[in-house]
Amino acid sequence: MSEATIFIDGEAGTTGLQIRERLEHRSDIRLISIDPDKRKDADERRRLLDAADVAILCLPDDAAREAVALIENPETRVIDASTAFRVAEGWTYGFAEMTPLQAGAIAGAKRVSNPGCYPQGFIATVRPLVEAGLLPADAPLTVNAISGYSGGGRKMIEDYEAAEDPAPYLPYGLALKHKHLPEMRAYGRIDHEPVFQPAVGAFAQGMVTTVPLQLWALPGDVTAKRIHEVLAERYDGEAFLSVAPFEAVDRVQALDPRSYNGTNRMRIHVFGNEARRQALLVACYDNLGKGASGAAVQNLNLMLGREPTLGLVMAA
Repeated sequence: MSEATIFIDGEAGTTGLQIRERLEHRSDIRLISIDPDKRKDADERRRLLDAADVAILCLPDDAAREAVALIENPETRVIDASTAFRVAEGWTYGFAEMTPLQAGAIAGAKRVSNPGCYPQGFIATVRPLVEAGLLPADAPLTVNAISGYSGGGRKMIEDYEAAEDPAPYLPYGLALKHKHLPEMRAYGRIDHEPVFQPAVGAFAQGMVTTVPLQLWALPGDVTAKRIHEVLAERYDGEAFLSVAPFEAVDRVQALDPRSYNGTNRMRIHVFGNEARRQALLVACYDNLGKGASGAAVQNLNLMLGREPTLGLVMAA
């Protein structure tokens, strides 16, 4: 197995640090780093970007665009963790389980946009239903979600960890123009952006996304059980993404947002009340694992022709 040279541009940030931790002990990878004093030196960044087999960008959007523009080596492949290229032409969306063909598309791509954390849970639960004809593309959808404060970056982490009594539940995105909405629409295969209500909890990492459905408003006789069957069939055999058994319960301990922290797992649940013709689609995963750095390493493995699970924790 040939050694691949990897440059993480922005390795001092939350996502960059976690990617580095997942890669630094691997014998098939050689990590190259920029001198801290030269982080703003465009020539030095260009040199390292051009020296990499794969450059992983963990930067703000404008800095990510700048980094891509600096690359002159046509052989350098890129994984970008920002929002800059999520729906851009010429970029492959890095959610490997999105379709049966997506992992192969990532493996052959030169430019991969790592998904946002929130959209993965939404897309994983909604897209298979649209493609199966159970959910119309023009259905009005809502997604509610909660994330650990690490998803807000360094400043939010510092604020929460310094607070004596941080808010246990803090809704945000109340202007209804969250940066993840375009990819939710594009890759969820829906005609309209959902009403998205994210929130931050007083815990470091972990995530739950919830999509409620009024089944009586859907065409045909759609049931929660049929929705579960479609999702279970779609993700059968996936290494990281699984569907919990369909059962009538009021509470599930595994829906603690922190349940899969430190792993690259996502677990989907379908709950329903057939008499009321209502359903809930719930996804639980680590916002810094499958939601960010874990997904980036999974994409890197695919691009390098490695086993997708290499260096990634499978179980909680």
